[in-house]
Amino acid sequence: MDEKSERKNPFFEPYGTPHDVPPFDRITMADYEEAFLEGIRREDEQIEKIINNPDKPTFENTIVSVDDEKDGQGYYDLLGRVSAVFFNLLSAETTDEMEALAQKLSPLLTKHANDIRLNERLFERISYVHRHHRHLTPEEKMLLDTCYDGFLRSGALLSETDKQRLRQLTEEASLLGLQFSQNLLKENKAFQLHITDEAQLDGLPESAREAAALTAREQGKEGWVFTLDSPSYGPFMTYSTQRELRRRLYMEKNQVCLHDNAENNLAVCQRLVNLRRELAQLLGYKTYADYVLRHRMAGSVRGVYHLLNDLIDAYKPAAMKEVEEIEKLRLKIEKSATRSQRSASSVQRPALAPWDFSFYSHQLQMKKYNIDAEMLRPYFELTKVIDGVFGLANRLYGITFSESKDIPVYHPDVKAYEVTDRDGSYLAVFYADFHPRKGKQGGAWMTEYQGQWIDRKGVNVRPHVSVVMNLTKPTEEKPALLTLGEVETFLHEFGHSLHAMFANSRFESLSGTNVWWDFVELPSQFMENYAVEKEFLRTFAFHYLTGEPLPDELIDRIVRSRNFMAAYGCMRQVSFALLDMAYYTMKEPFDEDIVAFEKRAWQKAMIMEQLTDTCMTVQFSHIMAGGYAAGYYSYKWAEVLDADAFSVFKRHGIFDQKTAQSFRDNILSRGGTEHPMTLYKRFRGGEPTIDALLKRNGIKPRKGRKAHESNESHESNETHKPHKSH
Repeated sequence: MDEKSERKNPFFEPYGTPHDVPPFDRITMADYEEAFLEGIRREDEQIEKIINNPDKPTFENTIVSVDDEKDGQGYYDLLGRVSAVFFNLLSAETTDEMEALAQKLSPLLTKHANDIRLNERLFERISYVHRHHRHLTPEEKMLLDTCYDGFLRSGALLSETDKQRLRQLTEEASLLGLQFSQNLLKENKAFQLHITDEAQLDGLPESAREAAALTAREQGKEGWVFTLDSPSYGPFMTYSTQRELRRRLYMEKNQVCLHDNAENNLAVCQRLVNLRRELAQLLGYKTYADYVLRHRMAGSVRGVYHLLNDLIDAYKPAAMKEVEEIEKLRLKIEKSATRSQRSASSVQRPALAPWDFSFYSHQLQMKKYNIDAEMLRPYFELTKVIDGVFGLANRLYGITFSESKDIPVYHPDVKAYEVTDRDGSYLAVFYADFHPRKGKQGGAWMTEYQGQWIDRKGVNVRPHVSVVMNLTKPTEEKPALLTLGEVETFLHEFGHSLHAMFANSRFESLSGTNVWWDFVELPSQFMENYAVEKEFLRTFAFHYLTGEPLPDELIDRIVRSRNFMAAYGCMRQVSFALLDMAYYTMKEPFDEDIVAFEKRAWQKAMIMEQLTDTCMTVQFSHIMAGGYAAGYYSYKWAEVLDADAFSVFKRHGIFDQKTAQSFRDNILSRGGTEHPMTLYKRFRGGEPTIDALLKRNGIKPRKGRKAHESNESHESNETHKPHKSH
C-alpha cells in the first residue's frame, strides 16, 4: 500500500498534540471537504437516534443531545472541529483554493443547519421537554429555553411552503455574506501606493518609512509601498504633508468595493438587507431589527434609539466644537504658509476635507498636549507589551502564560501559549497572530478553535482561544513598535480572550463569548481602560534601546489627552449604529441607491460635510457579514457598561484582586448561563447608568438614566455559535 493510501485524515482521529490542539502542519486542503461531509453525515445520524428514541423525551436524551454531541466516550463533534479550523483560517490565512471551497460548502452547511432546525419530529421532542421539564438548574433551564426558542426563531412552526422559502433565504444569505468578505479582502489587498520620490515622504516618521521600504523590498520593488492595511494607512494619513497623496489614499480606502468590477458590493449589500427583512417577516416580525433585538439587552428598536439619541444629545455639541477647533488651526497654519505671498487674503483655501482630518487633528493634539503616537512607539515594543498584558492578567487573576514551541501554529508569525490558572492547573491554549499579511482580513478579532464545556464524565474541557490582529510589523532595523492605539486594540481583543479562557459552563453553547451581542463587548472594552492608567504603563513601557521607563511627564500627557476628540469619536460610532439600524428597520423592499441612502441614514450624527462618491456600507463587514446586523449599537451599549464597571475598580484600586475575582466569577466565567443584566447586577450591585461614561469622557453628566431602560421585558437568552469578536 503506498504512502498516500495509508495517510489518514487528521480530523478523523485523535490529534495527538498538546491539549488536542489542531495539527496545522498535518492538515491539507483535501482533508477539509472529506471531514465536512463526514461531519454532516454523523450529525444526521445523531439526530435520527434522538428522534427515534422510544423513551419519553427528557432534558438529557433530547436537549443535551441536540446541543452537545460529545458523549465522553471518544466521540467528538467532527463538524465543529473541522469548521473551527477551516473558517478561522479563511479569515486569518486564506487562499484562492480555500475561498472556492467555502463557496462550494456554504449551501451544504446552511441546508444541513436548516434540516435540523426544521425537523418536525425533533421539534416535537423539544417542545415536550419544554412543556414538562422538572427540577432543572438555572443553566439547564437557560439551555432549554435557548434551544426551544432557537427552533422557533428558525422557522419550526412555519408551513411547508414557508419553510422552503426560509431555506432559500438562508442559503442565499450565507453565500452572499461569504462573497461580501471575499470581495472586501481582494479589494483591500489590490491597491498599493508606490512611491519612488523621497520628497513625497515629507512629514512621515521614520517608522512609517521603514515599514513602507520593507514592503517594497518584499515585493522586489524600489522605493516605498503603502497599503490600505491599518499600520500603513493610518500613519500616512496622520503625518504626510502631501495633501494630494492623502486624498488619493483616502479615496482608495473609502471607495473599496465601489468600483465597477467583480468586487463591487453594492448589489450584494442591497440583497442582504432584503433577504434579512424577508426572513424576519416570514417569522412574524415587522423588521429584521425587531427579530434580532428580541434577544438583546436593549430590548427593542426603541431601546436602541433611546441610547443613540442620548449620546447625540450629550456628545454632538462637544464634537462640533472639536472639529471647529481643528478647522481654526488648519486655517491658521495655511494662512501662515501663504503669508509670504503678495495677497495672502486672496488665496483660495480648500475646506477641511476628510483626508485633512487626521493630519490636522494630530497638529492640534501636538499643540495642546505635545503628544503623539510616534513619541510613544519606542516605549511600546511588542514583546514588552505582551509581557505587560500578560502581567496584567496575572496581577488581576493570577493566571500565567508560557510560550510553547510544541503547539503547532498555522503561520510562523503566530505564537502559541499554554495558560495556567492561579493554582497551577491548565486553563487554556492561547494563540496570538499579530501582523498583517496577504491572506489575512483587516481589523482585529478573537475566536476559538475549541470552546469550553464539561463532558458527561465531569471532565472540564478547556478552550483553545485565538486573537488575530494587524499591528505594526518589525523591520530589518527595528522590532515591532506599537502605537498606543494598537496597545488598546491588543487589550480589547485580550479582553475577549479572557472571557473565553475563564469560561466555566457545563454546555459549550452557553460558555465564554456565547452571550447576547450587546453584552459581548463588555469584557473587551473594559480592558481598554488600562491603556491610560499610569500604574499599568509603568509595568511594561520601557524604551526598546535604553531600557528607560516611559517618563512620568509623557504618562501625564497621555492621561490629559485621553479625551482628545472623544466626542467626535463617539459620534462616529453612533453614525455607524444609525446606518445599521436604518437598513434593518425597513418594512418594505429596499431598492434605493445605497450611497445616497447611507448619507441620509447617519446625517443626524455627522459633524463634517459628506462626500457623495464614497461608501461605508459596501465594506461594513460587521453588519453585512460579521454578525452585527441590527447590533452595531452594541459597542456603545457595552461602553456604558465598561465605564460603569471600571468605576468599581477605580474605587477599590485598578489591580484589586477581590474586585477582579468578582468580575471573573460573575461576568467572565458565566458566559450566557443567565440573563446578562442579572450577571452584571451581581457584580456591580446595581444597574448601570450613562453617567460613568460621560464623566470618563469629560462630558457634563445628566441625571442618570438606566443604560438598559426600555419598555420591553427581557426574557430567555439566545446564544450563538462561536463567533468573531471585533
